Amino acid sequence: MADVWLVAGLGNPGPGYAANRHNVGQMVLSELAARMGARFSRHKTPNLVAEGRVRPGGAKLVLAAPTTYMNESGRAVSPLLDYLSIPTDRLIVVHDELDIPFDTVRLKSGGGHGGHNGIRDIIKATDAAPFIRVRVGVGRPPGRQDAADFVLKDFSSVEKQSLPSLVSDAADAVESIVEDGLVAAQQRVHAPAP
Repeated sequence: MADVWLVAGLGNPGPGYAANRHNVGQMVLSELAARMGARFSRHKTPNLVAEGRVRPGGAKLVLAAPTTYMNESGRAVSPLLDYLSIPTDRLIVVHDELDIPFDTVRLKSGGGHGGHNGIRDIIKATDAAPFIRVRVGVGRPPGRQDAADFVLKDFSSVEKQSLPSLVSDAADAVESIVEDGLVAAQQRVHAPAP
C-alpha cells in the first residue's frame, strides 16, 4: 500500500468546537476532501473517514477526523493505521501550533509533542514512531491569556479574513508531501515569500 497515505486532521468533535483554533487540522481535512470530491462517513474506528486521490492516478489519501477529544487522538489514529496496514511513515498529522505565527505552515517529521496533547497521545499510541506533521500556526495567546483557553476560542475577525488561504496553504502542503516527498515540500513551504 505504498501509494496510500493516512492524513489525520486533529480537533475536538461537535459543532461547538468546529471554528476553534484547535480545530484547524479538521478545517484542512475538509478542504482536502472538497478538492477530491470525497465525503466523510463513520468508520469502525473512532473516526470520520473520506478517501480520494490527489489527482487521477495519483496517491490515495485516507482522510481521518477523529471523533475523540483532542487529548485522545492516539486512540483514534493508531487503530486506523492498523486497520489500513499503513506504516507510521505514511501518516501525516495536521494540527494547530502555538509556537508558529498565525498564517504560517511548517512541516516536520518526528520530534517531541511541544505541549500539544493530541500529538502527545499519538506519539504514545504509535510507540514514538516518527510521523509527518503539518503544523498550522495559530500564534501565541495575547497578554496573560492561558494557552488552553486560547486554542479553544474561534479565530478573531481579522484572522478569519486570512484563514481560507492558511487552510489552503496547509492542504497544498499535504499534497506536496504526498506527491514530491517531505524534503521538497519543506523547501517549497518554508521558502520566504517573494
